[in-house]
Amino acid sequence: MAELTMSEESSGSNAREEHSGEPPNACGGSSDDLNCVMAQATRGHRVLLAARLAEIDLYPGQDRALFTLWENGPQSQNALARLIGIDVSTMTKMLQRLERSGFVSRSPCPTNRRISIVSTTPAGDALRPELDRVMTEVQRQLTRGLTPEQVETLSSLLAVVRDNVCREAGACFT
Repeated sequence: MAELTMSEESSGSNAREEHSGEPPNACGGSSDDLNCVMAQATRGHRVLLAARLAEIDLYPGQDRALFTLWENGPQSQNALARLIGIDVSTMTKMLQRLERSGFVSRSPCPTNRRISIVSTTPAGDALRPELDRVMTEVQRQLTRGLTPEQVETLSSLLAVVRDNVCREAGACFT
């Protein structure tokens, strides 16, 4: 790779882009490097999902809380945080927003009033078809240009990567 001249350095241009024709990336290596691709795909998914969730007045993460409640029924705040894989303080803030929006309610546990039980409300339950639609649309956007077979292969491969990450990090995310 050619060395930068002082004028190139001061102009803020990227030597890699100028000399290789390849766009700059924040990965420190090839933009096709697995670490880079995973980081870019994850970031893109997060941005795309946030935009679609905003259409139905939800924030990222709130979808997972609602899906978890729909699938598992009412949960203590701590159990819900554990199922989702987030810190209890983060869960508290998320539930405050969902409660203000009228999508969940919290009530004291009948056997231990120090524990809050979280349930979806009728308004939260009515949101399910819209959230299903949003998730279907996000998946469609993520897999545009892939055949059904490629989507199946991608899902299978990402499941292996997820399991590897869970094993190595000592924690799994639902």
